[in-house]
Amino acid sequence: MKILAFSDLHMARRAASRLVKASVGADLVVGAGDFCNARQGLDQAMEMLSGITAPMVLVPGNAESADELRAAALPNATVLHGEGAEVEGLRFFGIGGGVPPTPFGAWSWDLSEEAAEALLAPCAAADILITHSPPRGVADRTSQGVSVGSEAIRAAIARIAPPLVLCGHIHDCWGERGHIGGSEVVNLGPEGAWFEIGA
Repeated sequence: MKILAFSDLHMARRAASRLVKASVGADLVVGAGDFCNARQGLDQAMEMLSGITAPMVLVPGNAESADELRAAALPNATVLHGEGAEVEGLRFFGIGGGVPPTPFGAWSWDLSEEAAEALLAPCAAADILITHSPPRGVADRTSQGVSVGSEAIRAAIARIAPPLVLCGHIHDCWGERGHIGGSEVVNLGPEGAWFEIGA
C-alpha cells in the first residue's frame, strides 16, 4: 500500500495543490494536523484538499480542534483523536493537539501530558500511530535547540511499538526521522512523504 502523508499545511495553497496532484498515486493519504491557521480557515483548507479522492486519515493539530476538524472534514476522511480505526486493512490510532501545551496563547488547541496519556491509554496495538506533536527527544527540537516533544507520546510509542509514527508540529524538524525502539518516527511537513506498507 502506498501512503502519502503530510502535516502542517497551514492553508499553503501551493503545497495543497502539490499534495492533490501527488495523491493520484496514493492508496491512502494521512494528514497529521494543522490544516488551517489559529483556528481560522479550516473549511477553506479542506476545500484546497478536496481533489484528493483516496481515503484519508486525519488528526487535528493545535490550529484546529477535534470537533472543528470532524465538522469540516471531507467525506472520504476518517478523523481520529484518542481513538483507532482500521482503514484499508491497516490499524491506525491518532491523537491531535499541541502536547505539551504550547506558548502560543488561547487560540492554540493544546493538551496536558496527563490528558494525552489518558487518550492514548486505550491503544493496545497499531500499525501506524498518528500524532500531531512529536515524541520527546525525536524530531522535536526548536530552532534554539530545545526539545519540546511529548513524554506521554514517547511512552505510548514504547508501549505500543507501532512500526510507524507520523507527526508534525515542530516546523524546524520537518523531514527528520528517528527511532524509538523498533518504531520509526517521521516529522512530515507540508511537502508530503511516501511510505509503502503491507496491509
